[in-house]
Parts: sequence; structure tokens; C-alpha cells
Amino acid sequence: MSAEKRTTIKELNERSRAVFRQVVDAYLETGEPAGSHFISKRTNLNLSAATIRNVMADLEAAGLLFSPHTSAGRLPTDLGLRLFVDGLLEVGSLSENERRSIEDGCMQSGYNLSSLLEQASQVISGLSRCAGLVVAPTTDNRLRHIEFLPLGVDRALVVIVSEDGVVENRLIDLPRGLPATALVEATNYLNTRMIGKTIGESIARIIQDLKAHQTELDLLAEKVVQAGLATWAGTLDNRVLILTGQSHLLEEIKEIDDLERLRVLFQLLENKQSMMRLLEQAKKAKDVQIFIGAQNDLFNLTGCSLIIAPYQNKRQQVVGAIGVIGPSRIDYARIIPMVNYTAQLIGRFLNKK
Repeated sequence: MSAEKRTTIKELNERSRAVFRQVVDAYLETGEPAGSHFISKRTNLNLSAATIRNVMADLEAAGLLFSPHTSAGRLPTDLGLRLFVDGLLEVGSLSENERRSIEDGCMQSGYNLSSLLEQASQVISGLSRCAGLVVAPTTDNRLRHIEFLPLGVDRALVVIVSEDGVVENRLIDLPRGLPATALVEATNYLNTRMIGKTIGESIARIIQDLKAHQTELDLLAEKVVQAGLATWAGTLDNRVLILTGQSHLLEEIKEIDDLERLRVLFQLLENKQSMMRLLEQAKKAKDVQIFIGAQNDLFNLTGCSLIIAPYQNKRQQVVGAIGVIGPSRIDYARIIPMVNYTAQLIGRFLNKK
């Protein structure tokens, strides 16, 4: 059978399916290649070692298994892992302790979404022993409140609160000699024009009003508003990527080759633009997404997998995603529901806002 033709689980007979499952299960448990004698002891099909070797050879020809040069045993390929996850994996359910750990860890953040997302990433990183990652919502949500807070004679903090509970803080420079009344005036002006709208919807109109001098602002307050708009305009497409627990990936290091693959992975994680492109794919789905090894260009040389789920706001719009990245022998059955539950928990938080 051609390795280029993607095999489906329905194409495997009962014997091939049983042997394939045992090889993958052994890999997920130990990370080691499984030989025919080992598999014969794990199956209940009463197959001889010779028969199992023939079945494994067929599975290798189908591109589902491969034999590392150091062993006569077999390991699943990335394609084989994909087939296993899609067709044979029995996803478990979270224990009560795991649910409580996720809920308690996330709720330590109180009512601040930014803190919740960081806590959620840390919690699932700790429970999964993988690196946790979160894509925070964009700043271009509908706004609930805007305020300028003085931080000295020449700087101010702009606090932006969205309807989804996202709190964004931005620092801006102020004109010298600016009275406190100018900050109040700028705050009132923007709150009357931007509340209930996105920054993107409001920004062009306000700039047009400022240019046409169709405002009630005095000159100094107008400069404050312009400084705020310039800051926000430069961050409309900015999405925050939160990474935690990368040190967990070091626990799987066994050989020099593993260390090199991890070095490549860390470089990819540092390149947040590449990660964001992958996570944007996950956000287009409504359920958990799984990216395995070479099936995605980003992980082609890393031997890693990503399990990620989107979360939604109160309008049922996907606004972010949360997940974990770990070795390809990640505990899929346990971690998939963990990631899914955490995403749902974030969604419930947003729905309360």
C-alpha cells in the first residue's frame, strides 16, 4: 500500500487494528518501540510473533508505523498518531479533583480576565506537565468604559474595559502643564462616543471630528484624545500570546536529538507570529483541535503536538483559544477533556460580563 495514500481506520481489519492500537498504546505509555513478542503478550487475539511481524510490516507500508534504526520494534508515525486520535482514541473524562483544581486555580484571578487567562494557562500546564498557551481576546471588542489616570506630570494610564470584561492598560505621554481637568474632559468625551462600539468602529470618526474641529474639547484635552487614539490604532491587530510551563518539556529529554528538537521548538515559541498563525486556525473551529508533528509545518522538526480549544464571548463569537503543547506521546485521552473544560470555563466567565 502506498505510504502517500492516507489510510482510514475503516480500511484496517480487526487484527491490524488490534496490533496498531497496542503499538500506539505502548508508545504513549513508555515512548519506546514495541516488538512483536511484546505485542503478542498484550493482545487477546492469540497471534504468533511471526504473524504480528507481518501485520506490523503492512502497517509500516501504509505509513502508520516506522522502525527506528536502533530497534527492531515499531513506533507510530505522525500519520499513525493522527489516525489513532481520530479513530481509536477513547477520550476520558476529568476526575472531580481535576475539575476542582482547574476551577480553583482559575478563580484565584477574581474578576480580571487577563489574570484568569494567565492562571488558566498555568493550571493546565501543571496538570498536563506540558507547556500551556493562551491567545487572549483582541483589543477590538465593544467598549464599556474608558478612563485616563494621571501617573505624573507627563504620563497617563489609559484604562479600557470591554463588554467582555477584558481590561487593557496603555501608557501615553502627556503635554507638559496639562491640568487634571483635561484628562477628565478627554475621558468624558470618549465615553460618550465610544461606549458600545469597537475601537475600530470609533477611531476613524473621532479622528475626522478632531480634524474638522467639530468637538467641544479644548486644545490640551484634544491632544490627550489624539495620544490615546494613536496608541490604540497601533494595537488593533495585536493579540496577546501567554506561554507558561515551558520547563515541563525538558522532562522528556532522553537523547541529544531530543534536545535539538526542543531547541527548535523554543525558537518557534519565541516567534509568536508563527504561533499566532497556527492558533488562528484553531479559533476558526468550535471544538478541540489537535496538531501532531509533521502534519503542521510549525511542528515539522519538533516531534511535538498541540491540543487547543477556542473559547467564546457572550455573543457566541470565538475570541481566543487555550491549549497545551507537549511531546507527540502526550496523554491525549486525559488532556483533550482538560483543555476543553478550561476553554468552557473561560467562556462562562465571559458570559457573566
